Amino acid sequence: MSISFTRATPRTYSRLLAVLESMDAVFRAQPDRRIRPDPNHLSGPGHLNLITRYGPMDVLSSIGRDLTYEKLLPVSSEMDIGAGIRVHVLNLETIIAVKESIDGEKDRLALPVLRRTLREKKDK
Repeated sequence: MSISFTRATPRTYSRLLAVLESMDAVFRAQPDRRIRPDPNHLSGPGHLNLITRYGPMDVLSSIGRDLTYEKLLPVSSEMDIGAGIRVHVLNLETIIAVKESIDGEKDRLALPVLRRTLREKKDK
């Protein structure tokens, strides 16, 4: 599991919308209505819960307790995901801390795996 993120700008919104369109992304809450995200959705606060032809995808303006791009940048590393595309990925410690603070059912279920992965990573 990883969380990648980028600075919110009009250019980022435009690029993200193009990618979402190519993935046939629609809102998960009512997939039969086929509502597609638009610039207003991306620039607003909150989370977009989408379904794409590749599976579910969440687009968040912040995570945890108002953790934004600027606050998360120092606890991330840049990663090449292929084709010359580089993304920022949160470190595992931060992902664990965020999931602990959210304390949702899915977050609690993921925590044992994340903690074990962190221990294994530290043991190497």
